[in-house]
Amino acid sequence: MPVQQELHIKHLGLRDYGEVWDEMQRFTANRTDTTQDEIWLLEHPPVFTLGLAGKREHLLNPGSIPVVQSDRGGQVTYHGPGQLIAYILFDLRRAGLGVRRLVELLQGSVLELLQQHGVAGHTLPKAPGVYVNNSKIAALGLRVRHGRSFHGLSLNVKMDLEPFSRINPCGYPDLQLTQLHNIGIKLDLDQAAEQLTENLRHHLYHQ
Repeated sequence: MPVQQELHIKHLGLRDYGEVWDEMQRFTANRTDTTQDEIWLLEHPPVFTLGLAGKREHLLNPGSIPVVQSDRGGQVTYHGPGQLIAYILFDLRRAGLGVRRLVELLQGSVLELLQQHGVAGHTLPKAPGVYVNNSKIAALGLRVRHGRSFHGLSLNVKMDLEPFSRINPCGYPDLQLTQLHNIGIKLDLDQAAEQLTENLRHHLYHQ
């Protein structure tokens, strides 16, 4: 089946974290064996989210930014305007994918985007995500229910990075963060979304 018939891309704009989380849960609960896979592209207003393994001790000084206890994997992270979110609503059983392989494919999609602009990124074995010169530029947090994934990845494009200093990002004290604009990749959010989506199509369907 052609890729475009299998994968539906939704552009949601700036959306509240809790509302989209509810929608992802409903979509995953109600999908059938023939439901198209979807990628939801969006931004969130400022919010800290704690994953299933998240420890509140890693919230150093959240201030007025809300904190949400989520059901994704991982520790604490920050979402805000200027950060591209890609939620991966994918039938892993149908695709014959395990969670570890999905993580590799998502990381590979971001690494390819960086490479397309002449920037070398890398991953770390025990800290999922994508890094440039040991500064984190993309984070991953997934949940799989009955062989179907939701949540996904965040890519820092052009945002205020200050709120990351109020937490131990992903549970790591002193972890440095970066973004596309800081490393010379001057894409706007729509351009970054288009390039990332094409890479995701390639990696997820041509593994």
